[in-house]
Amino acid sequence: MVGGVMGWNHGRHCRGQNERVIRTIAQLAAALGGSVHGGSVDVVVDRMILDSRSGRRGDGFVAVRAERDGHHFVRAARSAGAVVAIVDHLIDDGPSIVVDDTIAALTRGGRVARSELAGDVIGTTGSVGKTTTKDLTAAILGRSRRVTASELSLNNELGVPLTLLNAVEGTEVSVIELGARGIGHVAELCEIAAPTIGVVTVVAPAHLELFGSLEAIVEAKGELIEALPSSGTAVLNADSPEVMSMAGRTSARVLSFGDVGEVRMTDVELDRRLVVSAVIQTPWGSAPVRLGVSGRHQIVNAAAAAAAALVAGASLEDVVSGLALPVESPWRMEVAHSRSGATVINDAYNANPESMAAALRALAELDAERRVAVLGEMAELGVTSDVEHVAISDLARSLGIELVAIGTSRYGVEPMVAENLAELLSPMDERIAVLVKGSRVGRLEVLAAVLLDE
Repeated sequence: MVGGVMGWNHGRHCRGQNERVIRTIAQLAAALGGSVHGGSVDVVVDRMILDSRSGRRGDGFVAVRAERDGHHFVRAARSAGAVVAIVDHLIDDGPSIVVDDTIAALTRGGRVARSELAGDVIGTTGSVGKTTTKDLTAAILGRSRRVTASELSLNNELGVPLTLLNAVEGTEVSVIELGARGIGHVAELCEIAAPTIGVVTVVAPAHLELFGSLEAIVEAKGELIEALPSSGTAVLNADSPEVMSMAGRTSARVLSFGDVGEVRMTDVELDRRLVVSAVIQTPWGSAPVRLGVSGRHQIVNAAAAAAAALVAGASLEDVVSGLALPVESPWRMEVAHSRSGATVINDAYNANPESMAAALRALAELDAERRVAVLGEMAELGVTSDVEHVAISDLARSLGIELVAIGTSRYGVEPMVAENLAELLSPMDERIAVLVKGSRVGRLEVLAAVLLDE
């Protein structure tokens, strides 16, 4: 399916051969509840994908009917190397697994794959920070354990079962990101992933257009905590009353993180690239750490990841070495310098009021004569959209930051044509620092790459 996403195990944190739990076409057909047509049932499937453009030799391609019908791309997937296609009707004579509904089959397969996994499954959700927290948790656990984790932001009804199906044999712990676009979504994902540890990062007014209210977001994110077994652990943000209120929705143990949490950072310092050095305080002991992610707001994500990993059996030494690694997912507070010396923060993956404010405050902490925020629209804010955009504009002004709007007038300034941005920012030298951020629809990472001479 062109425009889809692909999934694969977090092999960079794994030891040994990355053999999947469900490997052959025969095993896959049984897990999906389908019938095999053409080819040998003993052929090994290396990984499952949804995007034919990402194909390589040994893939299994799932033809999903979504914005585009994945059945139209079966032949492209085969040309790229797919050894089997999962379809709801035969497209050609090539090896296929035919099911009644490919999405339902993917869900079923995810449940089967989950039943084959031993060890803890860590579910991570929240309005902001869940992908970075997931990446950091996997990095910590991967120092000494075999880990399967969601790639990028594969966190919906397709991504979660895909991650589980791509789990490597011998997985000792899994880290699964759980997204929601309405009440009930996280609960449905938990039925597939069956988490034993649940992490909630922050609840903020993101996707209000879909949820309708902050209360609905709290209700939806808390479904992860309700799904935990009594033997599990809820890892909750002590700095957020909305998140801490979820403790009343579970019989599982509760471990808190944050400025006033049981796992927290003290003696915090930032260098010129916004890299954090601190001392992490935990019930397992304390140690100096240096984060591989940039920005003061990453402290809470690092504390959440450390808390979850420690509950899952990581050592404090694993925490220190894992937190020092850069995150796997791109365009999240990437601080770099252009050839001419300008500092560019590429935080273009997504945006909501909470993450936008954090990014502006990070920009304000950079040592620069001129600070400019190049901002795209914050999407899906519903009736609060105009108010939230103006609030961000006011915050930028109070921090002494110039605001340049791309593709929207909601910030109260005339939007700039991207092609004229270079002239506005000139000279792009060591005296200027630029933040690039907006919702996914704006694809501002392209603009960030241009500013970095890439």
